[in-house]
Amino acid sequence: MKLPTHHGILSLDVILTCLGSKWELHQPQLFQSKTLAKLYLLALAQGTTSPTKELERLLRAQLRGNVKERPPIKKMIISLKINDPLVTKVAFATALKSLYLSEVEVDMDDVLGLLASAHILQFNSLFQRCVVMMMNGLMPSTIKNFYLAGCKYKEEPLTTACEKWLEMNLVPLVGTQIHLRKIPQELLHKVLRSPRLFTFNEFHLLKTLLLWVFLQLNHKVQTVPVHETVLAFFNSFPKKYSFLDQDTGQSLVPLFLCLRLHGIIRGKNLEELRHINFFPESWLIRVTANHYHALESGGDMVHVKDFTTQAMRFGLLFNQEYTTHSEMIAIYGFFFEIKGIKHDTTSYSFYMQRVRHTDSAFPSLLCEHGPVSLRAERLVRYEIRAQTLVDGKWQEFRTNQITQKFGFVKPSCKSHALKVQTVGIPIYASFSFIFPIS
Repeated sequence: MKLPTHHGILSLDVILTCLGSKWELHQPQLFQSKTLAKLYLLALAQGTTSPTKELERLLRAQLRGNVKERPPIKKMIISLKINDPLVTKVAFATALKSLYLSEVEVDMDDVLGLLASAHILQFNSLFQRCVVMMMNGLMPSTIKNFYLAGCKYKEEPLTTACEKWLEMNLVPLVGTQIHLRKIPQELLHKVLRSPRLFTFNEFHLLKTLLLWVFLQLNHKVQTVPVHETVLAFFNSFPKKYSFLDQDTGQSLVPLFLCLRLHGIIRGKNLEELRHINFFPESWLIRVTANHYHALESGGDMVHVKDFTTQAMRFGLLFNQEYTTHSEMIAIYGFFFEIKGIKHDTTSYSFYMQRVRHTDSAFPSLLCEHGPVSLRAERLVRYEIRAQTLVDGKWQEFRTNQITQKFGFVKPSCKSHALKVQTVGIPIYASFSFIFPIS
């Protein structure tokens, strides 16, 4: 297979045999690949009594651009053996073509093979171009393969980009698609441990994780089941031991230890946890005891020792069409609204405020079967952060950890506002807070 001549003045110097094909290459272009250059120099050393002088002569001619001065020489044959299954003949041909053309068109479907080819060839500029393409092409269908490629070729910026993308999109995007099945456990564990992980609430994260386990154990399922199907599946296991205590579940315990089960507060959701017999009894007793003591103490979360790893998490996904977006939260008889406001095309603010359960806009379902605290003030330690992707890089905005007494009237009912200036959309806004001992 002949590749394009460069400026039309070079003879074809080298024949590369690889993947059952032959490619005719020019010596100057070949030197962009460290692998091919090494093979060429080895072949040159075997074919001349003075390889150093021959190489110097070739380089001098190349530097002067006077490649015509060389007498015709016999085409040199070099061979390259490739064992990487990611390298396809089409991808390898594209990589060789890139020795001649700086902007070869690359389809996202072929980028993995091209990355692998560039790695084999030690063609760094092409390799980095593929990495950038992959970092900009992360989606539920590509995250697994791109992450594994980053690990395989020790390309830390790529693996980091995959981790950061999944921290934001595990719950709102990947968790709603069948591609969730493909997420490697090791990557999932990293993401679950991250303080940047976005979730709408702790129960949402639990549902995502239960679905991931369900899909690992039900390979024939090709569509995302409804949550009730997942619950019924786990409920079908023997009742003698919880799922995580059984052989099938023990390897998954580290994943579920990352959850903040004390952040699941609604009675209906807690009842669901008990019903499916998924968690060890000791875990559920601890959660129930923590809730009981907090309620008894007027909301004080005595059980929470570390804000970073134990604070309750809630999130807003602020999309393009929103001018305002909010959610109501009920915790131990206290009610809060988390809210985002768009001021103009690039200006936003995010804050939380305490509300009365008697307010006209308050959803009655939120306190229908739960406690209502009449305390005039509630001490809260909170942090608000917002993240968004701009030109392939994550922008992060955050408040410090702030401790504030929330009353019912302004200004004490409202938190500090996180001001955000960005062109990025959507914005992933996370609200973390605890009720310290007051």
